[in-house]
Amino acid sequence: MNMLRIFTTGIIKENPTLKLVLGMCPALAVTTTAKNGVGMGIAATFVLLGSNVVISLLRKFIPGKVRIPAFITIIAGFVTVVQLLLKAYLPSLDRELGIFIPLIVVNCIILARAEIFASNNPVHYSVMDGLGMGLGFTFALFTIGSVREFFGNGTWFGITLTKNLFSPAIIMILPPGGFLAFGFIMAIMNKLTNYGIRNKTCATCDLECANAGKKEAAS
Repeated sequence: MNMLRIFTTGIIKENPTLKLVLGMCPALAVTTTAKNGVGMGIAATFVLLGSNVVISLLRKFIPGKVRIPAFITIIAGFVTVVQLLLKAYLPSLDRELGIFIPLIVVNCIILARAEIFASNNPVHYSVMDGLGMGLGFTFALFTIGSVREFFGNGTWFGITLTKNLFSPAIIMILPPGGFLAFGFIMAIMNKLTNYGIRNKTCATCDLECANAGKKEAAS
């Protein structure tokens, strides 16, 4: 199993939000600014990485019948650590993210990786999977948050960028704007990845045709 492939899969090929459409609740609710998107993504990545490591280490000791409650307990422990750290060092971000930090416990991305990957693979693979999926989730939230903040407030990380250029579209920082931004970004992501797959397929077909032509000529 290639560790680099495991890492990059979560960022591009199987991006949890833009490709697998998981974790949509925080992706649409907290991404009114790029800062909130990055903060939520980093918090989820920390929980995902920590829970993957612990579950991978304990996978042979957790009985199958209680694996889901055990996974949730482990995830909840890391969520508590994240929440306490935010309250202590980033209280403003903690207020912005609000209830969505405790809700990381039931984030389908984290529980899915625990069940599908960490409980079946050794620690070093689980670390790469957690990092890849976490960074993919952070990238998705950062992109959605940047688009919504730019068009909805005319700012990016609080810095004014569109002064005297156009009037901000308030709808972009409202719930409908989350769906609009997500839809357009997911469409672009799918277009780019499908284009790469199509080019790779065409190159393979051309090579096979060329080889077939050479064999026919030789015969």
